[in-house]
Amino acid sequence: MTQGDKLRQVCDLFLLPGEFLSYEEIKMGNVNRTYRVFYRLPDGTEKSYMLQAVNTYVFKNPEYVMENIEHVTEYIKDKKPGQVSLHFHHTQDRKNFVMDEDGFWRLFNYIPSVTFNACDDLSVVCSAGAAFGEFQMLLSDFDAARLHDTIPDFHNTKKRYEKLEMDIAADPCGLVAEVKEEIDWLMAVKEKACALTDLYEKGQLPLRVTHNDTKINNVLFDREDHQALAVIDLDTVMPGLVGHDFGDAIRFAANFVEEDSKDAERAGVNMEVFTAFADGFLCHTANSLTEKEIETLPLSCFVLAAELATRFLDDYILGSPYFKINYPEHNLVRARCQIALAKDMLKKEDQMLQAVVDRVKKYRA
Repeated sequence: MTQGDKLRQVCDLFLLPGEFLSYEEIKMGNVNRTYRVFYRLPDGTEKSYMLQAVNTYVFKNPEYVMENIEHVTEYIKDKKPGQVSLHFHHTQDRKNFVMDEDGFWRLFNYIPSVTFNACDDLSVVCSAGAAFGEFQMLLSDFDAARLHDTIPDFHNTKKRYEKLEMDIAADPCGLVAEVKEEIDWLMAVKEKACALTDLYEKGQLPLRVTHNDTKINNVLFDREDHQALAVIDLDTVMPGLVGHDFGDAIRFAANFVEEDSKDAERAGVNMEVFTAFADGFLCHTANSLTEKEIETLPLSCFVLAAELATRFLDDYILGSPYFKINYPEHNLVRARCQIALAKDMLKKEDQMLQAVVDRVKKYRA
C-alpha cells in the first residue's frame, strides 16, 4: 500500500465527502507527522484538510489528549460561533480519532494562514499575546478539573528540582563537577523558582485551562494583515496556572537571543517585546485574572526560565537522553542561556510588573 493509499484509507474513516485527490507532507513540527490532504467535493470545488499521525511515544495516552482537545475546541466554538476555530472531524462512532496498526490518527480543518517562528514586528507579537489571552479568556469559566493531566507535574518546579538533585547525586556520566557554577546558582534561587508551585499548593492561585506551549509559531495569522486567527497545537492543553502560559511565552519570544545561543551573555528580556505581548494578553484577560495572578505574571517569567534551565542541565548530566541535541554540550549551552535570561528577569522584575499593572489599569478602565 502506498502512502497515498494509506492516507485515503484513514480519511475515509472520518467520513469526508468527495474524492481524495492528493496530499503533501508538512515538515514543520518535531513530534507528530502532519499531512495536508486535498479533496474534490461533490459540487466540484476543492477543499483541503490536515491529517496527523500522533506520536504515541511522546503522548502515552493519546485518547486522553483527544478528549481534552474535544472539550476545549467545542467550548471555544460555542463561544465564537461563525468565527475561525479548530474543528476535529469524527468517525461513524463519533470518535475524533482513528487507531489502527499504523498509528493514531486525527483530522481537522485546514485554515489558510501564515505562521512565524520568531518575529521582530511588535504588532505581530501583540497579536500573538491577544490570541493566547483570548484562549485564556474564552476558557476562564471552564472547569479545568474536567481535563486529563496528560503530562503529570509538567510545570511542578519542585519536582523538577527534586529530579535534578537526585541526578546530581547519582552523577551517572561524571559531568557534575564541570557544571558546579550552574548548579550553585540554580540552588541559590530554588525558593523563588518554586514560588508559583508553593502559591498554588496554598490555594492562592487558581487552576485554569492552560495551553502549555505558547510559542508564537503556535498561532495562525491572517496572510494579509497578520492578525491572529487561531491558537493551534493543543496536545499539551491541561490544567495549569495562567503564569505557565504567560511566562513560557515571554521566555521564548522576549529573549534577545535564541534559547540555544552560545552567546549567553547577550541573553535577556527585550522589554519592548514583553510589553507588546503583555498588552495583547491582558487586553483579553485583565478582567478575568485574580489580583494574585496579575501580581505574579513577572515572577512566572523567571520561574519558567529557571525551570527550563533545571531541565536542560539535568538532561546534560544524564547524557542528554531527552532533548534532541546537535552536539554534546548542546543542553549545557541551553541551560546557561536560560540561566542568563533568568538573571536578567530578576533585574527587570519591577519593570515587568509596572508594565503589567499599567495594562491592567488600561483594560479595566
